[in-house]
Order: sequence, then C-alpha cells, then structure tokens
Amino acid sequence: MYLLFLGSMLVDLDHLLADPIFDPNRCSINFHPLHTYYAAGAYILMVIPKKSRILGIAFLLHLFTDYLDCYL
Repeated sequence: MYLLFLGSMLVDLDHLLADPIFDPNRCSINFHPLHTYYAAGAYILMVIPKKSRILGIAFLLHLFTDYLDCYL
C-alpha cells in the first residue's frame, strides 16, 4: 500500500508539459491534464472496483493536497 501511495505521485509527471515546468504561483488544479475535474471523476470511479481502490484513493488525496496548496 505504501508503494501505491508513493506511486500516486507519478501523476505529477504532467507538470513536465507545462511551460515553465514550475511556477510557485500557479494552481495545478485544472491546469495540468491529470489534475482536472475530469481526471478526478476517473479517480472516483477507480474507487469502486476493489482492485484499483487504493490507487484511486491515493490519486484523490494527491488532488486534495494540490487543491489545498492553491489556497495556501
């Protein structure tokens, strides 16, 4: 389970598509392809099957922390 939660941070690879790659003032929610509301919907659907439940929860927690980062 620990490795799956660590692996969920690979969703940040979509930051490499942005120009500039890192902008401290940019909110990643709805900017990067794997950080959109559509992706969040897919992650919610991943929670339903038992095989992908932990990874779906890990992705949703990742999005939640990125969402909090937008306000801090």
